[in-house]
Amino acid sequence: MEQEDIYEMYFDGCSKGNPGLSGAGAVIYKNGDEIWANSYFVSNDATNNVSEYFGLIRGLKRAIKMNIQNMTVRGDSLLIIKQMTGEYQVKSESMIELYEIAKELEKQFNDVNYAHVYRKYNKRADQLSNEGLLKTKDL
Repeated sequence: MEQEDIYEMYFDGCSKGNPGLSGAGAVIYKNGDEIWANSYFVSNDATNNVSEYFGLIRGLKRAIKMNIQNMTVRGDSLLIIKQMTGEYQVKSESMIELYEIAKELEKQFNDVNYAHVYRKYNKRADQLSNEGLLKTKDL
């Protein structure tokens, strides 16, 4: 019996000033090997939580393009993870639309599981989000 590939996506966002200059990053692993990573400039005036959603959304979009059907999504934002699992409601006006986009993308997978990780286990996505601060606007 062939073993199914294991896909994991890590995401992160950062904001210098909160709100302020912000970036996002995401990385996808297949069986523990990095197969895709990218960083993005989010805004000159976004919060950390908005930036986190940008990282999540960009990672989900890439996984869909890569035809990944089952994936574990990991992030160090307990708020975003708990909102995506339905444990917390989304109350912030600036995050409702981003949450809805992420939930629509989620429907294109057979199975998506969300897991909170501590920052020390999210170093690659954190590095990417900080690199996003240095990019020109690519939205």
